Amino acid sequence: MLKFEAVSKRFDDKTAVDAVSLEIGSGGFVGIIGRSGAGKSTLLRMINRLAEPTSGSIFCDGVDVTRLKGQALRDWRADCAMIFQQFNLAGRLDVLTNVLMGRLNKLPTSRTLLGRWGTTEKAIALSALEQFDIAGLAHQRAESLSGGQQQRVAIARALVQEPRLILADEPIASLDPRNTKIVMDALLRINKHFGITVLCNLHSLDIARTYCDRLIGMSAGRVVFDGAPAALTDDVARGLYGLEAHGVVDGAPAPAVPQGELAVA
Repeated sequence: MLKFEAVSKRFDDKTAVDAVSLEIGSGGFVGIIGRSGAGKSTLLRMINRLAEPTSGSIFCDGVDVTRLKGQALRDWRADCAMIFQQFNLAGRLDVLTNVLMGRLNKLPTSRTLLGRWGTTEKAIALSALEQFDIAGLAHQRAESLSGGQQQRVAIARALVQEPRLILADEPIASLDPRNTKIVMDALLRINKHFGITVLCNLHSLDIARTYCDRLIGMSAGRVVFDGAPAALTDDVARGLYGLEAHGVVDGAPAPAVPQGELAVA
């Protein structure tokens, strides 16, 4: 599905991503791991062009997405929904309206500017909220919700975009263990039930090993590991994380994911 060909990104004299070449198939749950500053976020942001590659190309099903402009670029960004660490919700708007924002590319601009959301669109948004047990919060202001609830709203917004892939940039970095599990379970449910490819930047190896079926390890902007979670031994992880390894390798193990929780009501 996705193919990176010698993709690099430089900021002045700093190279954030250095000649990365990768292929990522459809339907997987891929974790991108590495220490802070390894280039994980920049790599993810180049996929939907929030960051422009300095050199190289990214292809999706043979289409060079680094060359898309105008409506074609807007359509591509709708195809690859982004979930951010800080949720990126409109705090003063209610939860339902925030989720409906994920439908902007599906409707005429004149309707969305006036807030004329049709019955069908509202039903789609409410259904997404129900997927994550927060439909009862639809009419509350987003800013009144807990961090975990806000991230679930952000995931629901991503889901109603009907994307081909979801890009999650450190989605659990600011969450406590309980909400971490809720959010990761939600992403896994989307991946398994809808077959949507998930690319997720993660710092915790325990979380990455629990949820992901493939791990891509980055260091100094380069891919230094690419394989199944079982192949990432603690020794390899220590080499990947350096001085940060104690915090990510020796942490408490993440809870197992009960298979029954993957079913969607």
